[in-house]
Amino acid sequence: MARELLGAILVSRLGGRLTAGRIVETEAYLGPEDGASHAAFRPASRWLFYGPGGIAYVFWAYGLHHCLNAIAGSRGTPGCVLIRAIEPLAGLGTMARRRGVRRARRSVNVSTALASGPARLTQALGVTVRDTGRDLRRGVLTIHRPISPGGRRVVATGPRIGITRSPELPLRFWLRDHPSVSR
Repeated sequence: MARELLGAILVSRLGGRLTAGRIVETEAYLGPEDGASHAAFRPASRWLFYGPGGIAYVFWAYGLHHCLNAIAGSRGTPGCVLIRAIEPLAGLGTMARRRGVRRARRSVNVSTALASGPARLTQALGVTVRDTGRDLRRGVLTIHRPISPGGRRVVATGPRIGITRSPELPLRFWLRDHPSVSR
């Protein structure tokens, strides 16, 4: 599912504001056999991992920021996808305000920096741990199939980043050469 989510549209209507973007980077997390998966070392989150797919799982990482995951397995089969980056499509002003980014600063392409990385993404969309359990198929936080394929996409695969357990697994996926992919 991590690969399939590339190109999908993530929409947030949280806080009464519409923000949206095309998913350009993801990471897969498996069940208890994956040392980096919360199914392996966060017993309190296991109920979510073994539930139905299409549900949001948001956690507070390193006491610093939120990370948005989509539960990917079917009931009884654990797994989730960390949404690492989006290409902003709607609500750029709202995203900039939430992130504290001054849009007047044009020396850097501000729109590509608004949601490149899991912490920036959740901040730009207004996502917090209170959004855990939301149905990502309907409601104020949703994922939609791409409106159009939009040309040829080259998907790159590599090891997950920013983790210490099982980082070598090639479970990170991104659209090659896309400016919104995290560094």
